[in-house]
Amino acid sequence: MRLWSIKMSWLDSVGLVALWREALLAKTVLENSTTGYRSHPQLVRFRDYYEPLRAINTYLLYVNEEAGRRGFAFKASKIDAAFVDKSIRIKVSQEQLDYELTLLRYKLKARSIDKYKEIADYKKGEPSDLFVPYEGPVEAWEKARPYLIPDKR
Repeated sequence: MRLWSIKMSWLDSVGLVALWREALLAKTVLENSTTGYRSHPQLVRFRDYYEPLRAINTYLLYVNEEAGRRGFAFKASKIDAAFVDKSIRIKVSQEQLDYELTLLRYKLKARSIDKYKEIADYKKGEPSDLFVPYEGPVEAWEKARPYLIPDKR
């Protein structure tokens, strides 16, 4: 499961569709409607938010909005509109954003060279609408690949 913190517009089509599916799975977990994935580290920041269902439904709304900009038709009825709150902001470290940008470039280089070229020159990860950056290390919940952690020297 990968719930990206970086701008969703940077994802290729494969990544955006996967994000939609994985965010729906995360919603199911946070609703206690499944026994799987309960301890998945990507859920920590949503679970730690004082209203996890508001956080994940708002995240799904942002994924769906990005899909709409691309002409995709995700099933918006899967989002519980009563739990959407666009004022929500969850903190994420700048180094987490930078790591995710590096990870995304790694993935795109293998599957979507055009999208890779679009983001190849970005120096810093930028957050999607749900997140706000703070100065700090890669998040503790991230199962980082050490060879992809950007060198800050």
